[in-house]
Amino acid sequence: MLSSRAGLGWGLLGVLAFSFTVPFTRVADRAFSPLFVGAGRAVVAAALAAAALAATGQRRPRPLQLARLLVVAGGVVLGFPLLTAFALTTAPASHGAVVTALLPAATAVAAVLRARRASDGANPGWRERPSPSFWVSAALGAVAALVFAAVSGGGLGHLDRSDLLLFAAVVAAALGYAEGGLLARDLGSWQTVSWALVLASPVMVALTALAAPRQSTAAAPGQWLAFAYLSCVSMFLGYFAWYRGLAIGPIARVSQVQLAQPVLTIAWAGLFLGEAVTRATVLGGLAVVLCAGVAVQGRAGGGR
Repeated sequence: MLSSRAGLGWGLLGVLAFSFTVPFTRVADRAFSPLFVGAGRAVVAAALAAAALAATGQRRPRPLQLARLLVVAGGVVLGFPLLTAFALTTAPASHGAVVTALLPAATAVAAVLRARRASDGANPGWRERPSPSFWVSAALGAVAALVFAAVSGGGLGHLDRSDLLLFAAVVAAALGYAEGGLLARDLGSWQTVSWALVLASPVMVALTALAAPRQSTAAAPGQWLAFAYLSCVSMFLGYFAWYRGLAIGPIARVSQVQLAQPVLTIAWAGLFLGEAVTRATVLGGLAVVLCAGVAVQGRAGGGR
């Protein structure tokens, strides 16, 4: 049994890979439609996944595992990539990074709720027992993210469409992370994401085919490189490390390393996109990260 320190290390490696996702999605959105960016990258990743599964002779998942893989696919293959691709057609990458900073606390909440059911079987030790401060901090994090998005969008009555898409993306990813982290304990980390990609591939191929005829052929090399990164790393290789970390767990604790992701993403947005880091972005990011950090640290007991 591996230590939780190893889980944090693998999780941090995954976060480093994911920290480029928002700015590179913004780059790709400048040349391609959001539907093509969100679905096309999953098609490329599914091809890599199918090749890896075939080359290593992986056994087909059991029916119950297939049902759980559909939850993973719905959250991290369909939901998060498509929702963020559409949101980032208008929202700056730094803004998206702050709103999605709520993801660590959302993942921890989803993991706690999901692990309660998972621990009813052969592994009661996986149950996570959060303290009251966990729930309070998670709720404050949600409020902080909502207020930031509303204020930067023009006030509480002017929530932008991109903000709603980003919040929906957070929910989708949190559910996919929590289910995938538990499933990776049975299937393995890279096997979990690979099977999820393969299961979702018929839908993603159809969506890509729908979007492909309207794509420009004049995309710059940098935009193709951004799309390649999203396909090979954000949708595939990054999950090897991330689900490995979540599988070692406890999920609620490992999810806290995602607190570094918005900081890294904002730095990459300034470096690659030339986005100005405003005071509102910094303060909003600090507020959301602080609340999320207290939430994931506020759990008591449970896990390993």
